[in-house]
Amino acid sequence: MPYWGIAMYSFKKFFATIYLWLSLFACSTTALTEVVKIEFTEFDSYSIEILHLNVGDTVEWHPVNEGHNVEFIVTPNMEALPEKSDMNEFHTMIFEEPGIYIYGCTPHLNTGMMGLIVVDNNFHNIQYANEINLSPVANSVLKRLLRKAKSMSETEIYNNRPPTQ
Repeated sequence: MPYWGIAMYSFKKFFATIYLWLSLFACSTTALTEVVKIEFTEFDSYSIEILHLNVGDTVEWHPVNEGHNVEFIVTPNMEALPEKSDMNEFHTMIFEEPGIYIYGCTPHLNTGMMGLIVVDNNFHNIQYANEINLSPVANSVLKRLLRKAKSMSETEIYNNRPPTQ
């Protein structure tokens, strides 16, 4: 085989190896993310009230009962809150920034239908929770959720994570 043939073979082999390694890395990174399913319950609540996630994880909200949606009231970036979901519709979100995310059901927020998601166990934006105007019931629920989320140990966070989909 001429020299250029050997060089071309080595060149192709090198790039095939690089491609294989990059593909494996991409697959392993994807495998580390989770998809968590939360349902709207018949008791005007979410099936999971407090959820600890890692950056890149996804939450899916499933409308198993009618009359509910998802509306974010606190996120790490308060200037760009995600749009609220339509009533009785499936909703999904990938969490790309560390911090706390507080959401509720638009028609039932004042009665305390809310959830808290903590990404990367980071509470840097907790001051936003103190700045929102809620009903006394919703405010009480929010304080309970925040207190419980902050007091959870790493073991509790791991053990309370729902199974992956």
